[in-house]
Amino acid sequence: MSQQSPGALNAASDGNAKSPQLWRAWILVFVCLYALLLAVGLVGNGFKIAAGGDEAAENMFSFAVNPLTGLFLGILATVLLQSSSTVTAVIVGLVASGVLPVPIAVPMIMGSNLGTTVTNTLICMAYLTRKSELRRAFAAATVHDFFNILAIVIILPLELLTGFLEKTAQASAGLLRGSDGATFPNPIRILTRPVENLLHGSNGTGLLGSLPDIVAGVILAFIGLALIIGSITVMGKLLRRVMQGRAERVFHAAVGRGPLAGVVSGTVVTVLVQSSTTTTSLIVPMAGAGIIRLDKVFPFTVGANIGTCVTALLASMAGGKSPELALAALQIALVHLYFNLLATLIIMGIPWLRRLPPYFALRLALLAVRKRALAIGYVAVTYVIIPALFLVVSVLVSGVKTLPDLSPDAPEEHHNDPPVPEHEPPPSLDQEHESTSLSRRSFHV
Repeated sequence: MSQQSPGALNAASDGNAKSPQLWRAWILVFVCLYALLLAVGLVGNGFKIAAGGDEAAENMFSFAVNPLTGLFLGILATVLLQSSSTVTAVIVGLVASGVLPVPIAVPMIMGSNLGTTVTNTLICMAYLTRKSELRRAFAAATVHDFFNILAIVIILPLELLTGFLEKTAQASAGLLRGSDGATFPNPIRILTRPVENLLHGSNGTGLLGSLPDIVAGVILAFIGLALIIGSITVMGKLLRRVMQGRAERVFHAAVGRGPLAGVVSGTVVTVLVQSSTTTTSLIVPMAGAGIIRLDKVFPFTVGANIGTCVTALLASMAGGKSPELALAALQIALVHLYFNLLATLIIMGIPWLRRLPPYFALRLALLAVRKRALAIGYVAVTYVIIPALFLVVSVLVSGVKTLPDLSPDAPEEHHNDPPVPEHEPPPSLDQEHESTSLSRRSFHV
């Protein structure tokens, strides 16, 4: 009969004692995860309600009269609605209805890619009192920013000069022409919608339904921000306990097996949850807790860019007012996909370019640790002040202009035709004699 050593017995008893504690910690992790997802939804809904909903984005887009204005409008609209999937779906809908031309919609799509990363940076505000975690979390959040900025700097000038994305998407859109609209259920929205409706329903119901929209939206946004800070603080402590041993090995097997595995993982997760904001918001707390390094976060967020294109593709298949507009809607959705695929191939495929986003993100994170106000200033300047200033200057220089309606049902506009007077009386004999004498005098002069 074999006997176990006292050390083995103590280890077994410790393992049995820790097992219930570990399960309770995992349950709390999932509760905090749900709170974080709910908080992101509350912040997005709060901004959307305060700004006027999807109609606000449509009204903003009507001022896009050139590609650069479209780029900054895409950034601002995504910051307001807190969802690049929503903004790209609105852009596709406007193209399908003939309100928005494709050349203006292309830079809007690029701007929405950049605007969606503001949520990650806002989540980092929960780490302002903890320097080491702030450095890791801020770098993980802003690496997505620098990737999108670099992609725009490389691809947008080429697109403006050649139109290669627009032409390529137009050529391939014909293959999918005539497809019916498709929908895909968003599991995150299914889980969080009951609580969101309890606070503010779509028909003015809920605890905040009786308040004005702007007040209700601001309250929802503040509740969401407070919930983000609380859930991130608790989840960070729990993750350091539970992500040890086997759990950590499984997670790194899915994300940490090189850049390609990270890109694929980010793409799959984003397709499932239909929100790149949700996907990247989940990875930031893990980076802040030191569970996953920056070099593993980077390809995962790049994959999230690709996964978010599915929503626009599904929206584009709903058709348009005419076959030509339906083709244009599918074309702009394919532009979104091709832009992200090309940016991934160029930046991830060239070693020195691949090193730039993590380098700049880490340098900015180190500065943010030294001067914490820089973290808040970075968000305000990058996502609000610069786009708003450019739009104001653009409007002042060119005047307030709106896009014409390109749909077949739109009435024709004759801006250059002179007004036709109604029932103008014929000139009298005295007036005719006076005009004749004046013309003679001018001739003699």
